[in-house]
Amino acid sequence: MNLTLPKWVDYGLMPLINVAVAFLIAGLVVLFVGESPVEAAYLMVRGAFGNGYNLGFTLFFATTFIFTGLAVAVAFHAGLFNIGGEGQAYIGGLGVGLVCLSMDTVLPWWVTFPLAIIGAALFGALWAFVPAFLQAKRGSHIVITTIMFNFIASALMVYLLAGPLQKSANLGPRTRDFEAGGQIPKLDWLFSPFGIDMGASPLNISFLLALIMSAMVWLIVWRTKFGFEMRTQGVSPRAAVYAGMPEVKIIVLTMMLSGALAGMMALNPVMGDQARLQLDFVEGAGFVGIAVALMGRSHPAGIIPAAILFGALYQGGAELAFDMPNITRDMIVMIQGLVILFAGAMEFMFRPALARIFATQQERPA
Repeated sequence: MNLTLPKWVDYGLMPLINVAVAFLIAGLVVLFVGESPVEAAYLMVRGAFGNGYNLGFTLFFATTFIFTGLAVAVAFHAGLFNIGGEGQAYIGGLGVGLVCLSMDTVLPWWVTFPLAIIGAALFGALWAFVPAFLQAKRGSHIVITTIMFNFIASALMVYLLAGPLQKSANLGPRTRDFEAGGQIPKLDWLFSPFGIDMGASPLNISFLLALIMSAMVWLIVWRTKFGFEMRTQGVSPRAAVYAGMPEVKIIVLTMMLSGALAGMMALNPVMGDQARLQLDFVEGAGFVGIAVALMGRSHPAGIIPAAILFGALYQGGAELAFDMPNITRDMIVMIQGLVILFAGAMEFMFRPALARIFATQQERPA
């Protein structure tokens, strides 16, 4: 049977079905511990979108996941599985921190921010270059090398933040706080005309940058010669070689673009929230980006709502665990895991049934 589906089914209906099944199974678990699944769902939605403060946190988390989701998606299109978003974001944060530490007292934020964007993208891209080169020239598996580089990045940041960049041993592994020139504005001005009070939520202008980069990724992947070469390499490497496309160049540039996007994720927590560089600011966002890219079908139009969904799971889950003590933080992680399971490993479970339904509907007019 031909399993080709209409685009609105493949990119819209099927992800919704996967998410619905994941929440249905999570509801059964909530029922098992003696709580109401309906009330739990209500509390989670209210915790994520119930007021401007909660909405701000949801979009703050979503900003991070948009960057890491785009990073994974770009690599997917070239047939590469970039597991190194965690380390690339970490090193991207180093690029942001160095710019802010050196210029926050002499330049305003609107000058520092573009320089920090360049620093984050450059450091993230360079951290992805070595695994890309090893894959292209030596045949080293990109999954293994990028995972290993995550550990190297973590060790490097521990050394720097507990040594040369540390402000004081009493404050732990972190830099000094950035001055005003190293902090980017919040986005409350964007929502206040609509009567939405964001309160003290950390949502900042890097959210707008994430939307701009989503549009840029769409342009690069689907509207440029390099994007065509990238997608050809991902579908059929032999066809790309036969057509004379430069395989090494495609792999290296794709991975560097992926690393640059992952590195820009650091702008959100480092300049937009913490106003300093400290350990563990990535908080697993590189791995969540894999699920976001899978759920969004590696397309920016799908990655943005998928990132908002995971942002809602993070923020709404925290509120749910507070309002329902029987539902622990571990159970919230389990719900997130179910969404990842159905959106990733089991994303095509319902494809045969949907193909039969829509194949029947397409045959009737004929």
